[in-house]
Amino acid sequence: MTVRIGNCSGFYGDRLSAMREMLEGGELDYLTGDYLAELTMLILGRDRAKDQSRGYAKTFLRQAEDCLGLALDKGVKIVSNAGGLNPSGLVEALDKLGTGAEIAYVHGDDLLPRAQELGLGSPLTANAYLGAWGIVEALNAGADVVVTGRVTDASVIVGPAAAHFGWSRTDYDALAGAVVAGHIIECGTQATGGNYSFFTEIADMSRPGFPIAEIEADGSSVITKHEGTSGAVSVGTVTAQLLYEITGGRYANPDATARIDTASVSQVGADRVLVSGVKGEAPPPTAKVSLNALGGFRNEFTLILTGLDIEAKAALAQQQFESWLPSRPTELDWTLVRTDKPDAETEETASALLRCVVRDSDPNVVERQFSSVAVELALASYPGLSVTAPPGNGAPYGVFTAGYVPIGEVPHVVVLPDGTQRGIEPATETLELEPLTEPDLPPVRETEPTIRVPLGTIAAARSGDKGGNANVGVWVRTDDEFAWLAHALTVEQVALMLPETADLVVTRHVLPKLRAVNFVIEGILGEGVASQARFDPQAKGLGEWLRSRHIDIPETLVFTGTLS
Repeated sequence: MTVRIGNCSGFYGDRLSAMREMLEGGELDYLTGDYLAELTMLILGRDRAKDQSRGYAKTFLRQAEDCLGLALDKGVKIVSNAGGLNPSGLVEALDKLGTGAEIAYVHGDDLLPRAQELGLGSPLTANAYLGAWGIVEALNAGADVVVTGRVTDASVIVGPAAAHFGWSRTDYDALAGAVVAGHIIECGTQATGGNYSFFTEIADMSRPGFPIAEIEADGSSVITKHEGTSGAVSVGTVTAQLLYEITGGRYANPDATARIDTASVSQVGADRVLVSGVKGEAPPPTAKVSLNALGGFRNEFTLILTGLDIEAKAALAQQQFESWLPSRPTELDWTLVRTDKPDAETEETASALLRCVVRDSDPNVVERQFSSVAVELALASYPGLSVTAPPGNGAPYGVFTAGYVPIGEVPHVVVLPDGTQRGIEPATETLELEPLTEPDLPPVRETEPTIRVPLGTIAAARSGDKGGNANVGVWVRTDDEFAWLAHALTVEQVALMLPETADLVVTRHVLPKLRAVNFVIEGILGEGVASQARFDPQAKGLGEWLRSRHIDIPETLVFTGTLS
């Protein structure tokens, strides 16, 4: 019997009204929410450092205060990782709402007290990614609400499916299918038209509805949304999310490794996409650990340069500023963004931006003395100098790294509604995560006339961050287009189209069933999103930049009709 699992949050700060919208919009068996990301753990770590009773997603508590009674009335169970660094504290706060809900929580992921013992250094937070079996135990014990610490994003969906169907821990194909369904819906409206390359072809993007996975006993699923909500669920929107933040054909999870390369995606109705055929393997023998540390302190300002002599103006400001600084920061980076146009009809389009970013372990170096010198430029530098905003006081920044420890070193504990604690044993069968061999590529197309146009004329893309790395998944809609893409969009071609990647390690993974190629770009994000090393620190726009770059495409492939 199908289990219908909805999602109401893709990140900490997502649409506050989404929980009520999902509960009132149609039938559900479970409602899940993903509130955690690498950056979120740092935010929660700083919250907990100020107040030990904090460390969980406060927005979830606000949603529960508004909606938990409604969920109980409708018989919808809620599963969320909103517990963050303090799931027991969130349970205490939920109990105070007085709804009478049976609440359980999962913990054990917090390895901070043992970080040095496990060779993880001295981070601010250290959280292992747990799987779904603590959630399963809680649901089987009658919990109405299950909150967790750092489980994988997909686990909040895998747990309800495994409990509903009674899967065993070695039902790898079914588990892998649920992992894929979870991966598709855990980022909320990214599966229903959000951040979608072909968004202009969606009739109504006013406020996309949140996604639902209708999962079957074999792990296959139909991705959909509540009737009457905006956005769209199509092969394209689902493929986009499938490619988000993955590497190659194997997608590791503590419960099963899902073979993304085996997934088939097909439209089976309006806003209904079938995901089937996913094969699973035993999980890896190590658990990934999210490590966040304080990297130091940073500050920045942006100057506006207007009209003529842009480069000379930038050089003068840079020379003056650096020579006036009492102490030179460890890192001092300048970026000149040439947004100016010659003979511009507006002042804004006649202007460029000069951005200065500094980092240092000493907050005094990047705070008042930095800001004061920036202000001193105002009447002493190039003509027309102004700033986009007054320089601030600086702020600490975080550094993300990933660690790995044997799964036997990670406790996995569920506290049931009656207070009983149960330990969850680690997987007894594991499989080292190895890259897949390159699949056979389609035959090379015969030489034919080409036209130089943006790659995005026929291709879509989705990009995102994984620590200091980024991935860019690129896909097309037809076999003929893929036969061209698989041979044309090589690592070397990407280096030409995205010059910032030319000196970095870039790995390509080919996924023929999705008509896609996925690129993993190592180190492009420095020390992770919290370090803000780039203009686009989460690589959200990297795929769209690639799509905008021009490439020679066969004339017969250039799509001029209406996208579906």
